[in-house]
Amino acid sequence: MNSDKEKSVCNQSTFDFLFQEHARVLRNYLYYKYGDEDQADDAVQEAFVKLWKNCAKVPFEKVKGFLYTVASNFTKSAIRHEKVKLNYEISHMEVSKGVNHETPEFISLEKEFMEKLTGAIAGLPDRQREAFLLNRVEKKKYREVAEIMDISVKAVEKLMHKALLKLKDQIGDL
Repeated sequence: MNSDKEKSVCNQSTFDFLFQEHARVLRNYLYYKYGDEDQADDAVQEAFVKLWKNCAKVPFEKVKGFLYTVASNFTKSAIRHEKVKLNYEISHMEVSKGVNHETPEFISLEKEFMEKLTGAIAGLPDRQREAFLLNRVEKKKYREVAEIMDISVKAVEKLMHKALLKLKDQIGDL
């Protein structure tokens, strides 16, 4: 490899030489440093793919540094991604197992309040209950509630006002 053309990273024989020269050593380095054989293989492959894509930009003398930097960054990124996935799985498992960090007293009070609220809503006159549930549960705007109930927006405002006053009287501030 004496001529400049032969030293071009874009030359297939030069690239093959670089792969033979650095792939095994780089893979072992990553495996020893991070402890994951498959991840080390993936990082080496990614580094050489990136080298090939950027062959015109990477001088022959800088290839080793380029490969180690790309492979290390790829591995660190993969490790960060695995940590995020693990944290998500842990939090998802806690939720699915019903792990609740609330005190038993809070849970009891919350249940009592929900029963009281459900009863108070059920006790509202039909049209007030309908307007209230459409607005507060279904998250519909007054205009949308008016269209659904086939009444004016002003009528929805009055129904909501009366419903909220009755609920406040029965269970306090919402």
